[in-house]
Amino acid sequence: MTTYGTISTSPNNNTNIEYISRARQTIKAGLGTRRQWNLMFNRRSFNVPAAVTAAVSRLRFNVSYFRMNYATIALFILFLSLLWHPISLIVFILIMAAWLFLYFLRDQPLVLVGHVVDDRVVLVVMAVITVVVLLLTQATVNIMVAVSVGVMVVVVHAVFRKTEDLYLDEEEEGLLNNAGGAGAS
Repeated sequence: MTTYGTISTSPNNNTNIEYISRARQTIKAGLGTRRQWNLMFNRRSFNVPAAVTAAVSRLRFNVSYFRMNYATIALFILFLSLLWHPISLIVFILIMAAWLFLYFLRDQPLVLVGHVVDDRVVLVVMAVITVVVLLLTQATVNIMVAVSVGVMVVVVHAVFRKTEDLYLDEEEEGLLNNAGGAGAS
């Protein structure tokens, strides 16, 4: 007997649908932890800092506040630079999967050998691994230019973005103070 065109109602099919549904919810929730893009690029929130200390204070605060957005921007710039290097692009896509699971979509802190690993450590380690592995794919100039452009974009935005209209909850404020950052300027 043939069963062409019928929809399976077996338990295996339901678990696949549940898995896909959970993955979609996790992706939405993970991407929801970033700051709103319109808040990040509000035209009225930009001006030249009054002094170097104000610029450094803004840099620290904004890098902490928009950390997820800045990582997204830097990875997007890196992706664009690899469009003409297919092997590097494939490697980058595989590394992006690691970024998704280890940084962007985690619900709980990462625990290794019984110790909780801070998000900033995961960010730095993943960035270094990304650059080192991509350098092994013979796209060195593209990668170095992309990383430089990404850093410049982040620094310029962080220095010129005012911080008066940005608010941290208590947990975030403690993280910023522990990182040696100053308040809004």
